Amino acid sequence: MTGEAEPGIPVIDRRRWAHGESDGAAAPQELLEKPSYVQELEARAAAAEAELRSTLARYREASAEFEQAKVRIRREVAKDVERGSRDLLAGLLDVVDNLDRAIEAGRSSEPGSPLLHGVEMVRAQFLAALEARGVRPMAALGLPFDPAAHDAVTAVPAAEQGQDGLVVGVVRQGYTIGEDVLRPAVVAVAAWNAAGAPS
Repeated sequence: MTGEAEPGIPVIDRRRWAHGESDGAAAPQELLEKPSYVQELEARAAAAEAELRSTLARYREASAEFEQAKVRIRREVAKDVERGSRDLLAGLLDVVDNLDRAIEAGRSSEPGSPLLHGVEMVRAQFLAALEARGVRPMAALGLPFDPAAHDAVTAVPAAEQGQDGLVVGVVRQGYTIGEDVLRPAVVAVAAWNAAGAPS
């Protein structure tokens, strides 16, 4: 058999190079082009990857917001607990005031009685329990008046000008918790102007 086509069968050779057509750039380009279904799959893969990146970015952002919210909620809960604890401790200070009044009344009516001694022991135990939670009585007598720590209920004429603005009497004991004022002291303050300049 020779390489020529048989006389009864028509053959159309569509190869350009077989007919001597010089399209050197076109032939390799056609060979490099991907089939349409491969191009479609690559486009889908690129879209899926872009969507995945976007989803991951949104997840990271939501996760960061959630962590910030958790920290904020913990801080708010801690503040609420501390506020509630301080309110409770401040309410218990009224009990100490009543024990002080009972001791004062017992000293004036029955000094040295066993009942008075028992009330004094209860007061000391109560103050020790408060101190274990950071509550301490604040010093006020003889110190300069501080509006953040003292509530002035009266002004007393000062005997000398050096006493002006000093706390000269404590009506109700003040207490601190840590570095903060739990309950301000109710005090009487010396005022030089109230006495007037000496004549």
